[in-house]
Amino acid sequence: MSIVKKRLSPEESREAALQAAREILIEAGPQAVTLKAVSGRIGRTHANLLHHFGSASGLQRELAKSLATNVCETIRGIVLKAGLGEGDPREIVDHTFDAFDKQGAGALASWMILTGNEDALNPIVETIHALVDQLGEGHEDMPVHKDTLALVLWAMGDALLGGPLANSLGLPRETAREMATEQLKASRPADLQTDQS
Repeated sequence: MSIVKKRLSPEESREAALQAAREILIEAGPQAVTLKAVSGRIGRTHANLLHHFGSASGLQRELAKSLATNVCETIRGIVLKAGLGEGDPREIVDHTFDAFDKQGAGALASWMILTGNEDALNPIVETIHALVDQLGEGHEDMPVHKDTLALVLWAMGDALLGGPLANSLGLPRETAREMATEQLKASRPADLQTDQS
């Protein structure tokens, strides 16, 4: 009896590959996100993935872009739903930190840097930049760019070293998230700080 593979559109095939790559990233780390591992997981050929991504670094670049897009869309939704400056800073912090930690973006970014694939970080940086520009439009009184830089750097550092460092310093694991939340609250205009108190 022969097994018939479901025919996927090019977009469905790319999305299946990116979903498998996300799963592998979370389960086994960035070094495990290879064309061979992803193709094996989705039942496609190595050549099929080469056609879509060009190389393992191309797959990692698209994975990084996908992760950045997902987290930015979530943050955009939170901020736009509540109104800039009025949303819950902790919710934004948690989504950002989770993307870098639980969703593997911090490990993936570090892996790409260490393997000389720094160009693959461009989609992450560009996606975040586009979101920040959109959210900052008409809100020049708020330091959106500086807050974003600090938040991303904190989330990245926390994903890579936060647990062991907090433990060695005798601090609760949530300390970096709490500090990032306080920074976001402190950067709000004074009228929003008093309204939220």
